[in-house]
Order: sequence, then structure tokens, then C-alpha cells
Amino acid sequence: MNESHLSYLASPAWAETLRTDLLPWLRQVADLGDDVLEIGPGPGLTTDLLLEVAGKVTAVEVDHDLATGLRERLHGRDVAVVHGDARAVELEEGRFSAGTCFSMLHHMDSPQVQDELFSRLHALLRPGAALLGVDSIDSEMIRQGHRDDTYVPVDPGTLEDRLRAAGFTDVTVHRPNQHQFRFHARKPAPFS
Repeated sequence: MNESHLSYLASPAWAETLRTDLLPWLRQVADLGDDVLEIGPGPGLTTDLLLEVAGKVTAVEVDHDLATGLRERLHGRDVAVVHGDARAVELEEGRFSAGTCFSMLHHMDSPQVQDELFSRLHALLRPGAALLGVDSIDSEMIRQGHRDDTYVPVDPGTLEDRLRAAGFTDVTVHRPNQHQFRFHARKPAPFS
């Protein structure tokens, strides 16, 4: 992630945007439960919000420095920060009450790698658990902000089919504004 982009993601302005935009949506769309998995927290402003609405958070961050900084900053809170690639880190399958990925999918190397993450998330979630995410809509402005970064935009028009292919149901993808899309889905619960 380039320094300019990283600085913005750690800024008070971004924290306020998350608090006024993302947090109400999280509260409205699903009960996150007692054990939430967050993929790609970066500097952790989204982790701070998750700790307000969930019992425990496990944050998986691929960048060593970001993971170390987040672990140090949140020491003593009910969060475990795991350094590694979420597709491969050792976590208990079927454990998590919800999964989240906020503005990080476009930092993955390819659509195939993104799909591998969706399949892994399906395995890690409990039956009936929600998957929630937000990502940016591809535009020249977003591309400029990701100069010298990995930038593989997700096409919101294909995301529903991709999540269904990973095993999710009740998939909803919507665009609340011209800059981002949001999605939520559910791992099916077995019939009783």
C-alpha cells in the first residue's frame, strides 16, 4: 500500500467516515455475534468499530508492520491480531460468528485470489453466519489513489455469482454511492 493511501486509512477523517457511514450499516444489516473475523484491517480503524458491536475480533493482516502495530495498539482489548495470508493462516473452521472485509479485496493479486478468500471465509464461518464487506467502485480517482499499489478492482456486477460459487446464500450487493459498493451474504445453516 502506498504511503499516501496508508496515511489516509489511519486518519481522523477516515475514522469519522467509518463511524458515520460504515458503523450504522453494520448495525442495521446483521448481528455480528460473539466472534468476528476481520480480513485486512490495515491500521485497524475498522477493528475499533467492530470491537464496539462484537464480542471478540480476530484480525488477519498480511502486512507484517501493520499487524505488529495493530497488535501493540490494541493490546489488552478482546482482539487477536494474526499476521498472515487469510487464505492460509491456521484458524478453526466453522468458528466465526461473522466475517468482514472492508476496502481490502482490491489489494489482492487477482480475481482468482479473491475467490480463494471467499471460499476460505465460507469454511471459517459458522453455519448461518454473515459475511459483510465494502469495496471501492473502479474509477480514475480510485486508480490514482492506488498508484504503485496492487489494485485489482472487484466488479460488483459479478460479485453475487462469485459469492454463490463459494457457497454463500442470501447475497445482496448494492451501491450506496458512486464510490463504493457493499455486500452481505450468509453461510447456509443446516435444516433442522
